[in-house]
Amino acid sequence: MINNARLKAYLISLLIIFNTALTKAQDLKLIPYPNQVKVLKGNCTLYYSPLYTNNKKLSVLLSHFNEEIDRPEKNDKTPKQLIGLKIVPSSGIYGSYELITYEKHVAIQAPDSSGLFNGLTTLLQLYKSSSVVNNKVILPRLVIRDQPRFAWRGFMLDESRHFFGKKTVEELLNWMAFYKLNRFHWHLSDSHGWRIEIKKYPLLTTVGGRGNYSDSLAVASYYTQEDIREIVQYAKARFITIVPEIDMPGHATAANRAYPEYSGGKTAGYPDFTFDPANEKTYTYLTDILKELRGLFPSGIIHIGGDEVAFGIAAWNNNPAVTKLMEANHMTHLNEAEHYFLKRMGDSVLKFSNVVMCWDEAVPAGLPVSNTYINWWRQNKPESLNEAISKGYGVILSPRLPLYFDFVQDSTHTSGRKWHHKQYNSYLDIYHYPTNSFLDSLPAKAKILGLQGNLWTETVSSQKRLQYLIYPRIAALAEAEWTADSVKNDTSFNMRLKTQLLFYQKENIYYYNPFDPAEHPEVVDIIKKEED
Repeated sequence: MINNARLKAYLISLLIIFNTALTKAQDLKLIPYPNQVKVLKGNCTLYYSPLYTNNKKLSVLLSHFNEEIDRPEKNDKTPKQLIGLKIVPSSGIYGSYELITYEKHVAIQAPDSSGLFNGLTTLLQLYKSSSVVNNKVILPRLVIRDQPRFAWRGFMLDESRHFFGKKTVEELLNWMAFYKLNRFHWHLSDSHGWRIEIKKYPLLTTVGGRGNYSDSLAVASYYTQEDIREIVQYAKARFITIVPEIDMPGHATAANRAYPEYSGGKTAGYPDFTFDPANEKTYTYLTDILKELRGLFPSGIIHIGGDEVAFGIAAWNNNPAVTKLMEANHMTHLNEAEHYFLKRMGDSVLKFSNVVMCWDEAVPAGLPVSNTYINWWRQNKPESLNEAISKGYGVILSPRLPLYFDFVQDSTHTSGRKWHHKQYNSYLDIYHYPTNSFLDSLPAKAKILGLQGNLWTETVSSQKRLQYLIYPRIAALAEAEWTADSVKNDTSFNMRLKTQLLFYQKENIYYYNPFDPAEHPEVVDIIKKEED
C-alpha cells in the first residue's frame, strides 16, 4: 500500500508532467493576456501560502493577493512564500511590469507600484488556475513582459435607477481588480434617486433617495459618507480610482424632489428634469455638493454629466429668469444656457483642483481642454467624437455599441436593449473593440485615454441579473482595454474564458454561458421599452 507521503509525491510528479504539457501548448488561463510571454523549460514550485517580501515599503502590495488565495490545504506549518518585488527605472508606461517564475521563487519588477500590483494579479491568476497538492503549486517557468493598451480601463455602474449596496459594489471592485480594470465610474444621481449623503443638504438622501426605477415608493436607499470612505479605501487597495458622477443640469428630478427651489421647471413628460441655470443660488447649492464630494473622493476627477439635457430643457422657455439670462448674455438658443451652466459648474470643479468629466453632449460647451475628459457614448454621433478630438480633449471611448452592458448579449434575450431592434452587445463584440483600423482612422492628435464599459440599470433590480449582464462580458472588456488588437484570437480567448466561468461558479456568480446559454437562463427583472 502506498503511504500518504508517497501518494502526495506521486501526485506532484503527475502535476509536473501535466503542467509541462500545458506549458508546451502555452495554455495559460490569463485574462487579459500578457503582451509578451516566453516559456522556459521546467517548472516553478512554490508554497501555496501567503507571500512576503524583504522590501518592507512594498509589503502592503501583498495584502490583496494574500486575501484572495484560497488555500485548500491550510497548514500553519507551511512556510510563507518569498517573492521578489522591485521598482526599477523603466521606459515602460504606467502599469507595466515584468514577471519571472524561477524554479522556487518569483520576481516582479515594474516602474511603479501599479505595475507591481498588475504583476501580482497575473501571479494570482496563475495560482488560481493551477492545481495545489501538499500546499504546493506548480507553475510553468515563464518570463512575462506586459503593459496595458490603455491607461483608462474603466467600468461604470448606475445606482440611481436601482440601488445595490456596499457588498455588491465591493464584489464588482474585486473582479475589476482581478481583470486589471482601474477606473470605477459611479453614477450616484439621476432622475430616480439620489444615492450619496451630503451633510449640508440632508433632504437629498431622505427625500431624494426614495424610490427607484421600478418602485417610486421604495424606502430611501443611499450611501453614508462613512460607507463612501470605506469603499474608496477598498478600491484604493486594489489600485482602482473611483470617479463619482452627479448628473447636471439634466437628470436632476430626484434632487429637485428634495430641493424644488433649484428646479428648472416642468415640461411634458419630464417635470423638474433640470436645474435652474438662471438662479444664482443653484450654483452655490451645487458647488457645496461638489465640495463635499471632493473631500470624499481623492481621485481628483468629478463627473458632472451634461447628457440628454434636451429631454427637459423646454421647461426653460417658461422661466422668465432664464429668458432674462439669455437676453443679458446675447443667447439665441436654450442650449447656449445649458453650456453657460456647464462652464460655471466646470469652474467650480476646477477650483477644487479636480478634472472635469462629462458625456459627449458637453463638447460644444467650451470647457477647458487641459482639465476636461469626455466620455464618447453616442456611437451614432461620430461627429461628436471628432469635435472632441479636434478641440484637444482627452477622450474615454464608451460607445453604446458595443460597451453598454444593459444591451442584451444574445439574440434570444428579451430584457434589455437592442440597437434598432437588431444589434446587441455580445462578449466577442466587446472583445474586438476597438480595432486598430478604427483607431488608425482617428486624427493623429487624438488623445484616447482608454475604454469604459457602462451598465445602466433600468432593467436591473436584482443582484442576480446584475451579475448575469456583467459576467463574462467584463472579462472581454478587460482584454479590450489591455491587450493589443493585433494579438487577439477568438479560439485562445474562448479557451481562457471557460476557466473564468469555473471561477464564477466557485464564487456563486450567476453568469451567462456563451458556450451553453441554457445552463443559466436569462434573468428578467423588468422589461423596458426599447429606445435608441
